[in-house]
Amino acid sequence: MISVNVHEAKTHLSRLLQRVAAGEEILISKAGKPMAKLTPLSKPQINRVPRLDKGLIQIPADFDTPLPADLLELCES
Repeated sequence: MISVNVHEAKTHLSRLLQRVAAGEEILISKAGKPMAKLTPLSKPQINRVPRLDKGLIQIPADFDTPLPADLLELCES
């Protein structure tokens, strides 16, 4: 995180906003005391591609069958 004074923030606001958009946080200080923090509203959204991982994961047919009694007893104790 970088720190700038109010004058520098006013002078270079556009440049600072570009850095914030890239994910940085910027602390704005007045007379050496922190007054505000510029943070991105959200992280850049990554466009998802449907079915990109299709076939990489296989769920066995018995995935949701009940656990054996002895194993279930160990989990509950």
